[in-house]
Amino acid sequence: MLIEALYVDAEVASHPEVQTFRRRLGMTGTTVSDPAEMFAAVRGSADPEARGKRVLYLTRNRGAFVKRCPGTRHYTCCGYRILHVASYCTMDCAYCILQSYFHPPVLQYFVNREDLMGELDGCLADGVLHRFGTGEFTDSLIWDAWTDLSSDLVRRFAGQATSILELKTKTARIDHLEGLPHGGRTILSWSLNTERVIRNEERGTAPLEQRLRAAAEAVAAGYPVAFHFDPLIIYAGCETDYRRVVDRMFDAVGPESIAWVSLGAFRFMPDLKATVERRFPHSSIVYGEFVPGLDGKMRYFKPLRMQLFRALCAAIRAHAPQICTYLCMEDDEVWRHALGFTPAERGGLSRMLDEAAMRRCGVRGRIEGQGEGPCAGECA
Repeated sequence: MLIEALYVDAEVASHPEVQTFRRRLGMTGTTVSDPAEMFAAVRGSADPEARGKRVLYLTRNRGAFVKRCPGTRHYTCCGYRILHVASYCTMDCAYCILQSYFHPPVLQYFVNREDLMGELDGCLADGVLHRFGTGEFTDSLIWDAWTDLSSDLVRRFAGQATSILELKTKTARIDHLEGLPHGGRTILSWSLNTERVIRNEERGTAPLEQRLRAAAEAVAAGYPVAFHFDPLIIYAGCETDYRRVVDRMFDAVGPESIAWVSLGAFRFMPDLKATVERRFPHSSIVYGEFVPGLDGKMRYFKPLRMQLFRALCAAIRAHAPQICTYLCMEDDEVWRHALGFTPAERGGLSRMLDEAAMRRCGVRGRIEGQGEGPCAGECA
């Protein structure tokens, strides 16, 4: 998490959050009215994606802080609400879409927290059960060395009873969150993968054992937790390796503390392939059996995805038959093969997750557009 250059938007130079960053980074930074020159310098470096991980730009979010998950009409989406607090990441995963999503990719943090909280409060006041998270365009916890945003959000969600916050991470440091009054309204969640994938494809992330230890610490502090096996990478022996990760997950955390587990196969926009080949020459993840999906992304051949999903769902059910398990961005055929049902048969994926939040987090918001009664049966 070494920041080598700090730039501050002139419009926010006197903002208290900027002063906090300067103090904790030990850097005054350069105030700019137009970041174009800074962006051009990053773009012109030998490895723009790596350089951008060491350049931080503090500015304001001039758009909406609360966004809907950018799913597609072709695949089942979870109805997640994104809190767009920052972009890009200090860690360096070969498969990360962010390295080709932002042009150029530069760490950006939005300091106008007062606008975020005002927008969030408006959403929390509508009585609807929303699932919010900060981990769509960045890792939720990488910023916590420099800002108290995550702590403030945990406290804010503890003071209401209709919605939940999910903080997703590949890090392992949560001691700053352990003593907070969270009321069970914040889910701490970890992206998990096999040790081979973490070692070869996830530079700068916490090892698997550290992530699982942090999850156990979160449970000890009273937090509900969740896990995301996304992206699943197919390689010789991967099914056995992923089953071992499932076993280790349940060794670390009991099923009664887990809100949900998601499974998602590696998928990518075609232009990411050249970036991976250039930046990760020893990686083979883009050379699998891929076909274009309905959303334009390259996806593993469907029978391969279904086989791995089915095996992992069976492994999860062997430990916890009632745990809420779901697939990320897959169609009904894949759902039926892996889980034995389609989301529509459980009231829709969004409803499944809302009801899991009710069970694990005790929230009582209205399920939007679906009435208030429970769907038939558990999620899995």
